[in-house]
Amino acid sequence: MSNRAAIRYAKAVLDQANEANIGSVVFGDMKSVQDTLAGSKELRNVLASPIIKGEDKEKSLIKIFESNSDVTKGLIQILTANKRINLLGDVASSYINLYNEAQGVKVAKVTTAVALSPELETKVLAKVKEMTGSDQVTIENTIDESIIGGFILRVGDLQYNASIANQLGNLKREFTKSL
Repeated sequence: MSNRAAIRYAKAVLDQANEANIGSVVFGDMKSVQDTLAGSKELRNVLASPIIKGEDKEKSLIKIFESNSDVTKGLIQILTANKRINLLGDVASSYINLYNEAQGVKVAKVTTAVALSPELETKVLAKVKEMTGSDQVTIENTIDESIIGGFILRVGDLQYNASIANQLGNLKREFTKSL
């Protein structure tokens, strides 16, 4: 969940990217930042560490993301200068959400117990397009084994919970009511 500071930084970066007509380039950069941080626990630990100097964090991030745009590198420098570099992942996530919203792209978050198969992903995509009336839809699949089976679908404020764990919970409530 993004915090307010991350959203403010993301809005500023989006404005700057739109002024320079490179919003889609920075979108790619933010996806890269998000994926890199998600894939590296060590990097997340480095960013959160109060022991490692901000300048060292900045140098490392600039080196890691050297192929990214100047706007993204500027964001890293600003976050470091303001001692907020630990927000980089949240800013990237907020930017992606804001950019998608500005482009009219709906993001469907699907939580499943196992990874979505291509066939099931196509079916979910068709259902979301039908529900939202939008042709531009992307799917984010999260795997959570605790739902046992089925899926949980979230699009904006709408949620459809077809998980086995939810159905078992409903059965349990029904049984306790009848006792």
